Amino acid sequence: MMKTWTMEQTDQERKETKNYLEVKMQAFSYNEKLARTIVAAFMVDMDPTVEEIADVKTAVSEAVTNAIIHGYGLTEDQDVAPVFGLTCEREENMLTIVIEDEGCGIEDVALAMEPLYTTRPDLERSGMGFAFMEAFMNEVSVVSAPGKGTKVTMKKKIMGALED
Repeated sequence: MMKTWTMEQTDQERKETKNYLEVKMQAFSYNEKLARTIVAAFMVDMDPTVEEIADVKTAVSEAVTNAIIHGYGLTEDQDVAPVFGLTCEREENMLTIVIEDEGCGIEDVALAMEPLYTTRPDLERSGMGFAFMEAFMNEVSVVSAPGKGTKVTMKKKIMGALED
């Protein structure tokens, strides 16, 4: 049952609750902007700093781009695209974001996470996506298998929520 809030409840009581969001989007590159915006809006009640919002948006951008470009290899020229999933969960000051696709998967996750490694040099990809995710988030884990898709889970402790 969903809990509703009253004016008498404190901001702290609202910050200590769990919140959850799940969205599926077509795997078109322009939906990367939508995913970033959704996550930024989702985390607003955590009172993040501008830097924390920018960090999370960058990590989401990289994860979504990886799903689209490397998972599916799609461009806007295609009429129909498969979907990727975006899940956000907040528990107290911990934000968890999951980007999941059902694309080609990754044969060697450790190799794929190496800086400068890319499977799409033809698209001038830099191979820095996972490195950026790891730099901007507190924790990044990747689960993948060839032909099974990829699930990227990222966690960020939002310290702005503690600065009241």
